[in-house]
Amino acid sequence: MLQLFLKSENEAGTDEAGRGCLAGPVTAAALMLPNSFSNNILNDSKLLSETKRLALLPLLEKEAVCFGVAHVYPETIDKINILNASILAMHHAIDQLDKKPEHLIVDGNRFKPYQKIPFECIVKGDSKFMSIAGASVLAKTYRDAYMEKIHEEFPMYNWKKNKGYPTKEHRAAIRKHGVTKYHRKSFRLLPEQLSLEI
Repeated sequence: MLQLFLKSENEAGTDEAGRGCLAGPVTAAALMLPNSFSNNILNDSKLLSETKRLALLPLLEKEAVCFGVAHVYPETIDKINILNASILAMHHAIDQLDKKPEHLIVDGNRFKPYQKIPFECIVKGDSKFMSIAGASVLAKTYRDAYMEKIHEEFPMYNWKKNKGYPTKEHRAAIRKHGVTKYHRKSFRLLPEQLSLEI
């Protein structure tokens, strides 16, 4: 069973989705949950089926004290690198919270201070704390929806299925069709290329 809080009722959990993708944004969410919140299904979004994530989404949005979701796009990822972009997305998601948290819990082991709010990095926090797990579900579902939308513009990459991750099919499409404005040019898009002709 996931824990509700680490230190405080006024605590927000934050997590990101899409760090390892070749295309599309890195997306982060921040979530504050009430002390009455309980759910037996909620877990790390990677351990949940799409059906379960989509079922949890409206429940989390309705029952949250507040939440925020933010995308950081490929041009910024290419400028500041994926780690910094992931942390920036988390900061932008926290910016959107209607209530200022007293404490932040962050999935993973890297973060940068946000407005002097105390924070704790928790490795695999999305399988330990409800607010981080909920943030992981929000980040994943919002990012998936974005990738499905841009799939319509470039259907040959099949982003509605692979969501921009480096599948064989996605890499074969890059080899055949080249790169788009949604691809991360600083990433190694094809294994055999050390640099990409843009």
